[in-house]
Amino acid sequence: MKQYIVDAFTSEPFSGNPAAVCVMEKWPSEESMMKLAMENNLSETAFIVKEAAGYHLRWFTPGTEVELCGHATLASSFVILNYYEPGSDVVQFNTLSGVLTVRRKGNLYEMDFPTFELKEIPVTDEMERAFGVRPVKAVLGLDLICVFASEEQVREMQPDQIKLPQIEGRIQNATAKGKGVDCVSRSFCPKLSIAEDPVCGSAHVQIADYWSKELRKDSIDAYQASKRGGYLHCERRGDNRMAISGEAVLVAISDLAVKL
Repeated sequence: MKQYIVDAFTSEPFSGNPAAVCVMEKWPSEESMMKLAMENNLSETAFIVKEAAGYHLRWFTPGTEVELCGHATLASSFVILNYYEPGSDVVQFNTLSGVLTVRRKGNLYEMDFPTFELKEIPVTDEMERAFGVRPVKAVLGLDLICVFASEEQVREMQPDQIKLPQIEGRIQNATAKGKGVDCVSRSFCPKLSIAEDPVCGSAHVQIADYWSKELRKDSIDAYQASKRGGYLHCERRGDNRMAISGEAVLVAISDLAVKL
């Protein structure tokens, strides 16, 4: 079985967010997929099987299976559209979050994701202790979004000092209005055994939705200010959908020596 390593939300190798993508003829056990995700030790390993109803896509972190992952979906579409269906510019995946459609548009891969209801919640002392600076606002959707007063506060956060296991939410996002882009963010997810997600597509479904409403514009250009860094173009659409676009680059193709 071949495994592809793809850097998502970037055009430069060794930047953006790396994902492993495994395209298989049939499903192995969840234990085997979990072990491979732990072996890869990337924020996500994607597993794809072509079924009668189309491609079925699942995502695993080193700690658990997740219901939505943007960068591994982008990486998966890059693999399918370049190595399995190079004559096509559209691929659909059946996932835990429903049917996800990805379209190739030049160098970009545009993903169509559902949005989530965002509810403002009180800013707490625990949030301030965790991030080292007090947020000006906190919003809860699928994940927790903490809004800060400046881009510098977000960029200067130290992930090895951030302790977030008690804060509600699957991923804890720090975001602020950006300079040169609409917003700058960081994503921390220790509950999933990931100190910091380099570039989180699913988080930007919520981050871009928040800033779209705050800035009163449907199109949001975002930068995730992790050590690797990456750019996302986000567009709010009708029917509670968000288009997230980014580039991708292949880093490696390998043959697994063990049978899952």
